[in-house]
Amino acid sequence: MKRRETGMLGEKIACDFLARNGYKIMETNYRCPDGEIDIVAHQEDTLVFVEVRTKKSTKFGTPEESITPTKMERLRTVAAHYGQNRSNLPTAWRIDVVAIQMDNQGMVSRIELIENAVEDTQ
Repeated sequence: MKRRETGMLGEKIACDFLARNGYKIMETNYRCPDGEIDIVAHQEDTLVFVEVRTKKSTKFGTPEESITPTKMERLRTVAAHYGQNRSNLPTAWRIDVVAIQMDNQGMVSRIELIENAVEDTQ
């Protein structure tokens, strides 16, 4: 499985996982000039931006460890852009991470939701 295929599969798995955990998926792969957010969802009265990280090996760290400070800042910027270009959104929002670890056969060996993984979003 190629890297792009792994990422796309991870995003589908994350959408299903989030839906089972009470998130309502609003949009996937939101893009703007500043970057992309994998999943935009709604949980209760909070708008949630979700970064999905999927890895087949921990040789270079866990999926969640791959989010650099630069990526965190870009996520904040894209989330702000989304809010400025949509109406009727909840005022509360946060950025979560879904970390997915897969084995060599492409089966999920670990999935973890990290709420408010990127802080100082409001």
